[in-house]
Amino acid sequence: MIPKTNEEYKQEILRLKEKLDVTVVAHFYQRDEVYELADITGDSLELAMKTKEDDSEFVVFCGVGFMGQSVKVLTPHKRVVMPKIACCSMARMIDSIYFDDSVRFLEENGIPKEKILPITYINSNAEVKSKVGQMGGMVCTSANAKKIITNALKEGKKILFVPDRCLGQNIANQMGLKSMVIGEDKDIDPKDADIICYDGFCSVHQLFTPEDVEFYRKKYPGIKIAVHPECDPKVCDMADFVGSTSQLIKYIKSLPEDQKVAVGTEYNLVNRLREKNTYVLSSTKPECPTMNETTLEDLYNTLKAIEDGNPINEIHVDEETVKWARVALERMLEL
Repeated sequence: MIPKTNEEYKQEILRLKEKLDVTVVAHFYQRDEVYELADITGDSLELAMKTKEDDSEFVVFCGVGFMGQSVKVLTPHKRVVMPKIACCSMARMIDSIYFDDSVRFLEENGIPKEKILPITYINSNAEVKSKVGQMGGMVCTSANAKKIITNALKEGKKILFVPDRCLGQNIANQMGLKSMVIGEDKDIDPKDADIICYDGFCSVHQLFTPEDVEFYRKKYPGIKIAVHPECDPKVCDMADFVGSTSQLIKYIKSLPEDQKVAVGTEYNLVNRLREKNTYVLSSTKPECPTMNETTLEDLYNTLKAIEDGNPINEIHVDEETVKWARVALERMLEL
């Protein structure tokens, strides 16, 4: 039977999941109908860690490309396939060449390579993670970035933070440190900054503005504002709570049901949080276009291809990249 409706796709997906040695995982930002069929859900690192403990032959990863790579790096023996190898816009903003250019920029400004400690946000491809690992650096998430940077500063080196400038700036502000953005803060000497940030960003979290915060504060006196640290520092400075995806979920669920809250993160997640008194902190729908690429049809086609013995969209990472990217990830996990 070739499915035609969402309900038919759903029933076929359930049948194939029952038959095949697969685990379907989905990021919090996925469409509801895809998210609901996942065996494991969570944020990017959470998914990689949970699938590491899973014993299925195939991981069917509903998310964006760097997330599938992270699973492959941590568990090279697994077969990782993706219904859509969608691309995170932030991860696309940096590659190994741009990373090398950033290191060269610091060297040209009087900071020798041995005095640079790179930290990459998990929202980066495996090649960048590998470069970071080779330089003695590590990966971080939005939840543990402050802890990772606090530990890294003990080495007495300059932090090169890639690719998200906002997360780097927000952590610097929280810690009372000085940051600069390469190519933007031209009046700041890199030698005077504690954290030197690459000029990358999340296109979704850039939608939230100080004006949005002011609007909700005026319209709903007493409202709470909760935002992701990928938001602009001006927005984070005005918020009642700043936290990672998992931290936002925990915070909002802890609020009394009658407490109004406006949330600055991806729409699909916000829409699932609470039935009432939860608002999206934006005049436009902050929906990640690449996270929303994966459909039930894509998930069905991926599972059907496994059944037919011809898996599609399989993630492959070369051994050398796996080696050093895994080093960067495991340095984080040790902390």
